[in-house]
Amino acid sequence: MENIMDHGPILVGGVSRCGKTLICALLSSHPNIAISTKGSNLWKYFYRRYGDLSQHENFERCLGAMLRYTHVLNLKPDPDRIRKEFWQGEPTYTRLFALLNIHYARQLGKPRWGAQSGFLECYADQIFAAYPTARMLHMIRDPRDRYAEAITKWPQDGEKVGEGTATWLYSVGLAKRNRKRYPNRYKIVRYETLVSQLPKTMRDICAFLGEDYTHRMLVMENAPDFQDAGDNGPDGKNGRGNISTAFIGRYRRVMSKREIAFMQAYARRGMIAYGYKLEPIELSTGDRLLFHFMDQPVNLVRLIGWLIKKAFQLGFPAQMGCNPSPEKLKTAGLTL
Repeated sequence: MENIMDHGPILVGGVSRCGKTLICALLSSHPNIAISTKGSNLWKYFYRRYGDLSQHENFERCLGAMLRYTHVLNLKPDPDRIRKEFWQGEPTYTRLFALLNIHYARQLGKPRWGAQSGFLECYADQIFAAYPTARMLHMIRDPRDRYAEAITKWPQDGEKVGEGTATWLYSVGLAKRNRKRYPNRYKIVRYETLVSQLPKTMRDICAFLGEDYTHRMLVMENAPDFQDAGDNGPDGKNGRGNISTAFIGRYRRVMSKREIAFMQAYARRGMIAYGYKLEPIELSTGDRLLFHFMDQPVNLVRLIGWLIKKAFQLGFPAQMGCNPSPEKLKTAGLTL
């Protein structure tokens, strides 16, 4: 059997609503690349959840759970083939994930597989250890627009600006750490750069991946199932396969001034580092009092609480790029 670890898989990470689906749609139109966004979250839900897979009962429990998971079923797996090939090599989670995705790629007649998932960047060390020729793309978006998109799409989740700020800080902290640790295998891509400089950005990404650039990616010619996902125009009316800059700056229509002020105060350093300009904010006397005595302390607790919870789940990276100590608001462009 061919060595499934030698295909140079492409892993796409980043927080929700940062452009992961869009970049996968573009890459999946490449004749050599197969990435299913519908087959995501393997690492989040299955990695090391079922014990040592060298024990048959653990493997069967894991595989059984995966075969009941909708995102795995979207890959149209062949359980008998997976069982047969799994025991022909090292019985690990990373190899099981690779088998599922490489089988999907073969169904499409493509030699290179990939996967995407929220916070996949948390597993960079394990990924590069398991797949030495892997490449990772880390999508980053203006935290204000990312938060605005999240609360618009999933209002029932009740995400507040404290959690939204923490989510972004955690991801960019991992981006900084991983890029430093794996400089030739890890690439950070800004959503805004992708949609505003599409051909150039895709040429750069293809060069990073070691693939020839093809303009067919820009219209998602080889991936009709992704064309609607690639439509990021206002209210989904931009047209199939079209890429729009319309959502850049959308936060101004969604977020309150006090929410913007909080996010800029605590994500300031990272925003500046990635080229996101701070918005000058003027608050009325009443709003300033509400911000100082209600918004700031409540959302700071949410921010720190989210980071502590994530620390217990996955562990803090070496450099978070986050200082939870209150900063002077004037440094965030807030007029007092």
